[in-house]
Amino acid sequence: MALLMFSGKQCIHCKEMDPHVQRLEQEEKVAIKKLDVWHDSQAAKLMEKYDCDEKGDTVCGGIPFFVNEETGAKICGNTSYEKLKKWAGK
Repeated sequence: MALLMFSGKQCIHCKEMDPHVQRLEQEEKVAIKKLDVWHDSQAAKLMEKYDCDEKGDTVCGGIPFFVNEETGAKICGNTSYEKLKKWAGK
């Protein structure tokens, strides 16, 4: 299972989520793979793949954007620790 966080190194909203991500990794022993879409074109293409619904419409269109590859659950933007924990399946 892969838990993905699409982000940008200079993104203030992504930096605001870092404490929640770190807490989740430490307390729940999960790994969240961070992908910088601003500096990595392959990461940006992967985000485009996940950032659409069954009709092909954009789901989020921005970062941070979280994807749980196992469940298909997605979170767009900043969120609470509790919602992030639920997203991770914990």
